[in-house]
Amino acid sequence: MFRSLKIRNYRMFAIGGAVSNVGTWLQRTAQDWLILDLTHGSAAALGTATALQFLPMLLFGMFGGVLADRYPKRPLLIAAQTMMAVLALAIGVLTMTGAAQEWHVYVMAFTLGMISCVEVPTRQAFVVEMVGRDDLPNAIALNSSSFNLARVVGPAVAGMLIYLLGGTGPLFLINALTFAAVISSLVFMRASELHPSDPVPRAKGQLREGLAYVMRHEKLLMPILLIAFVSMFSQAFSMSIALMAREEFQAGASSFGLASSMFAVGALAGALLAARRSTISRKVLFTGAIAFGVFQVAAGLAPSYLAYLALLVPAGIALITVNTAANAAVQLATSPEMRGRVMGIYMLVFVGGSPIGATLVGWLSEIGGPRAGAVFAGLFVLAGTAMAVLVTRLITGRVARRRAVPVTT
Repeated sequence: MFRSLKIRNYRMFAIGGAVSNVGTWLQRTAQDWLILDLTHGSAAALGTATALQFLPMLLFGMFGGVLADRYPKRPLLIAAQTMMAVLALAIGVLTMTGAAQEWHVYVMAFTLGMISCVEVPTRQAFVVEMVGRDDLPNAIALNSSSFNLARVVGPAVAGMLIYLLGGTGPLFLINALTFAAVISSLVFMRASELHPSDPVPRAKGQLREGLAYVMRHEKLLMPILLIAFVSMFSQAFSMSIALMAREEFQAGASSFGLASSMFAVGALAGALLAARRSTISRKVLFTGAIAFGVFQVAAGLAPSYLAYLALLVPAGIALITVNTAANAAVQLATSPEMRGRVMGIYMLVFVGGSPIGATLVGWLSEIGGPRAGAVFAGLFVLAGTAMAVLVTRLITGRVARRRAVPVTT
């Protein structure tokens, strides 16, 4: 289960990432709570902040993948992590001094999204350079385990800190400090033990080349389309946890953190199960997607807060099952010189669809209440799973027919 940790560079990266991930979840929880405080509990404002954070990936995510193929990945990651630390420090100071306003949160969310356009596909493609192809699925699953372990700890700690410290400002400052761990791990890696891919020279049409590459390979297209529909509403479901806790069950900050942590407990369990899995199959992908949709609907209909908490665990297991399986399947099916662009496309659909889902679910929650938002999010996931199969067959059939047409002169 933990075999990738034998590799020194990856072990350093994993430890630094684990510390930074806790800070990230402190900030995510603080950001949601801050915008709700500033807007007196507006679901639409929360949806807007979430949408702005992921909108840049929708607009520019593929360009970030092109940069990941063109330039060495480790320096890119160091620069991106440093900028994220500065951003957390800035919003922390604004909040601590009582100067934070609603538009500050929107600007921070959008700027963080712009940095992520380069950082996320670069980080995803960098994993194979640390561990090689054989240990790649295990490393991806362990990364997910680390992220979701932080998701268990972070929101729970955030809820307590907001209560004990009387506000969200200190949490942003703590997150700024945690970036030192991952930046240090990148700086002190042994370059001789990495397996870097050769940078791709700058040329016209590289973005189109990446898209055409995905369209030609069903093993890439199917999981990318599936994750597009699932992730569009997975971020919205995470957002709805705050709404359900605060508005439906009248819970305070600490109880909101508990709900987020229960979802993360399931996600952590799903990631550890994925680390033990030696092969990736379509059955795993589709089972995870369908189960996530079903448990979203069930959580939206939960009759009590305890029942809601219990349903968040299997929802987390299902979501991480499909996420880790799709990520590993895509990276293993991609050639090294295309990995940055393919992961840019993957992360575009993984994150870029969130503005649509967050805005839609926020609007539905504003009109029909938090329960309606959660239920419709689950139904959209189920419908999207079927759409992924249909669209893949349509696209691959069309590409095959084009390639079969003889060229005449």
